[in-house]
Parts: sequence; C-alpha cells; structure tokens
Amino acid sequence: MENPFEIILEKLSSIEKAIEKLNVSSLNDSDTLLSADETCELLKIKRTSLWKHTRTGKLTSYGFGNRVYYKKTEVLKSIIKIN
Repeated sequence: MENPFEIILEKLSSIEKAIEKLNVSSLNDSDTLLSADETCELLKIKRTSLWKHTRTGKLTSYGFGNRVYYKKTEVLKSIIKIN
C-alpha cells in the first residue's frame, strides 16, 4: 500500500505543473481573449462605444456561441498616435 503522503505529494506536483503551464500560456498576449467588458475596461470606454468601433471596423470581434471576444494584441494595435 502506498504512503498517503506520497500520494498527496504526487498530486501536488501535478497541480504545480498545471499551474506553471497556465502561467506560461497567459504570458503570451497574442492568445489572450478579452470579453467585451474587459475590452471596455482596458480602453476605458463605454460598451456603446465598443460596439460602434466594432461596427465601423476599427476593432475586430470574435464569437463563440453567443459570447463576443476581442484579441488583446489587436485591441492594443488599434490605438493610434495623435500628433
């Protein structure tokens, strides 16, 4: 029979590996999807402005089911410099 502490240590190790994998993947901003609310918060705009910018093509939205997402890198690239 296996020692219960060894079982716990084994499970903790697998959990740590899973968390590490999540942390590494979250560092890659190109894969980060933002909800509409998160995008509004990032740009400090209201939801109606977000929909306007999406309709006019300034921002590209992506859908999954009935949810709308925006790629973080695309949102940040859409910000332009004003002279």
